[in-house]
Amino acid sequence: MNSRERMTASLGLREPDRVPIVDSPWAATIERWYGEGLPTDKTVGEYFGYELTSFGSDTSPMFPIRTLEETEEYVVETTPEGGVRRNHKDYTTTPEVIDYPCKTRADWDRIKPRLQPSRDRVDWTGEGLPYRRQAFRTRRDTDRPTGYRGLKGCREARADGKFVCYSAAIGYDKIQTYVATERLLTAVIDEPDWVMEMYEVDADLALAQYEIMIDGGFEFDGAFLYCDLGYRNGLLFSPRHFEQQLHPTFKRVFGYFADRGLPTILHCCGNVKQLIPYFIDEGLTCLQPLEVKAGMDVVELKQEYGRDMAFMGGIDVRTMTDPDAIEAEIARKFPVAMEGGGYIYHSDHSIPNNISLQDYRHVMELVHKYGQYR
Repeated sequence: MNSRERMTASLGLREPDRVPIVDSPWAATIERWYGEGLPTDKTVGEYFGYELTSFGSDTSPMFPIRTLEETEEYVVETTPEGGVRRNHKDYTTTPEVIDYPCKTRADWDRIKPRLQPSRDRVDWTGEGLPYRRQAFRTRRDTDRPTGYRGLKGCREARADGKFVCYSAAIGYDKIQTYVATERLLTAVIDEPDWVMEMYEVDADLALAQYEIMIDGGFEFDGAFLYCDLGYRNGLLFSPRHFEQQLHPTFKRVFGYFADRGLPTILHCCGNVKQLIPYFIDEGLTCLQPLEVKAGMDVVELKQEYGRDMAFMGGIDVRTMTDPDAIEAEIARKFPVAMEGGGYIYHSDHSIPNNISLQDYRHVMELVHKYGQYR
């Protein structure tokens, strides 16, 4: 089987030849690995055989990015959403958002006209959108292999048998780039009509951009969507508010891709177990990343929901520096998670830079050892 066949079988709740492999090392982790012997002519995905690659579109208001302050360690800059953030210059950590552009509904009304579909939102050449290029100054962007990029990269990925996804942040996760968390959570309770309007406008743009990319020659095997809805101890807001406000948007978006024969994978961090019945009703194909520290146990999830959806992730990254602990983790979870198909390997979020190349090679050896069907 090639990667596309392997992923398609797993997402279809059928057994492939082995568990598919997908993962998300930090940029700083990849730099460490190059220093520890990762071949410099390969991306980490090429070296470890990741099965999935994705291509998206810029669905922000595309405000200019301007540098406001720069030190040896940090850069403070405006964002495409119209806010201000502070970030490490190597972009290895989650940025600190200093200011958000949308504090009132009137602010949103000023931003909304900028959220129009356009071919200019697509990186056709693989060189990055012009207004964003200066904002990404990492060594990985300049001195390292870049992998699949642009329309040519999409065609190369498909020729290589990769599972190619359209990617987009949607729903709450996207809107929180405009509205500060405290303000947005208050609006969920006090201004539901405004929140639902933001969800729908963003979804309209994400789907319109998919059509533009398809019309321009991109081909996709699935959709990889992002919307964090939980934290360590539970949901960011109640299931009732989810059902009333975001559930209809998810149902429309997942159904849109299902109508076109594309499975949907949702990256949704935190403890979101209470939302899984809604996800199933919406037609979601696969849930990722299953954060262990938030109580998302892939064994329990598989046993309860494995007939209705696939799962990706759930391997505790905190065990990866201990050879015995990571083997115990994989040996316990794989037999249940992979039974009958419907499981894709991924860490339970991403690979931080305390994981050495030797550590990670051992993880991959274990994934191959325990992930064989036949």
